[in-house]
Amino acid sequence: MSLAVEKLLLAAPRGYCAGVDRAVQTVEKALELHGAPVYVRKEIVHNKHVVEQLRARGAVFVEELDDTIPEGAITVFSAHGVAPHVHAEAERRGLRTIDATCPLVTKVHREALKFAADGYTIVLIGHAGHEEVEGTMGEAPDHIVLVETEADVDALEVDDPEKVAYISQTTLSVDETKAIIARLREKFPAITGPRTDDICYATTNRQAAVKQMAPHCDLVLVIGSKNSSNSNRLVQVAREHGTASHLIDNETQVDPAWLAGVRTVGITSGASAPDELVQRLVGWFRERGVSDVEEFQVLQEDVRFMLPKTIRQAMAAAAAPAA
Repeated sequence: MSLAVEKLLLAAPRGYCAGVDRAVQTVEKALELHGAPVYVRKEIVHNKHVVEQLRARGAVFVEELDDTIPEGAITVFSAHGVAPHVHAEAERRGLRTIDATCPLVTKVHREALKFAADGYTIVLIGHAGHEEVEGTMGEAPDHIVLVETEADVDALEVDDPEKVAYISQTTLSVDETKAIIARLREKFPAITGPRTDDICYATTNRQAAVKQMAPHCDLVLVIGSKNSSNSNRLVQVAREHGTASHLIDNETQVDPAWLAGVRTVGITSGASAPDELVQRLVGWFRERGVSDVEEFQVLQEDVRFMLPKTIRQAMAAAAAPAA
């Protein structure tokens, strides 16, 4: 099948962020060091392909720390973070835990604890039910209220309007969050917030790349899983900039009907999607006669996070010469 498509633009940056890379490596290293099975609470990152690959290597994904995990088993907490009661339950059950929480999510948890200790009502901007939101709210459940929209802000009542602070989920739409923060400042002029933006650098950068790329495209395809917040936001950003956009897990989900009359296709991927999926999609187009493939570079990323201390210690012990 030949297409009318003449050109592919590949957004850069795209794909794995430092927190996702760290989390995936954490599970891989745990399997290397300790052998299978390694238990992982929730999906380590929100990507079906990554989860299936790790499952094939011996990772066992569980929803909660229930009796399916043997006492003393190696258990990894996902990149999205967990509430304190989860740590307490793991300790009660004698699990050997490895915390793969993204350092940028940990930053938000610390902000929540600080604002709570100072007596603030904390407004968390985020999506109900998202694992990151559940973990953050668990840090100070009596102090945090969740808002998802500007309408939620309008309906919000607090005990002391002079003692309000806001924090946010790290994977939201930058523009959407700005609008909600503006509404909060309008309603609570004394509101305070984090010293630096909570939105993840990778979320911001990937959205910026799509904003600049979308006007040059007839269609933007975003590779990512349906439960990936930041991937869904990329689709939203492309559409807000006037370009049709769809979220796909991989090249098998491309609907040929989307390509009718399309000459330039932009491709990006969410922060939890490996670049091999982008290359498979490019290959799908090449097989159909598309040869013009160009990187659309907006900025460079050089952020790296160290692996969790427990993994680094185990690696060092494994590498040490026997006495």
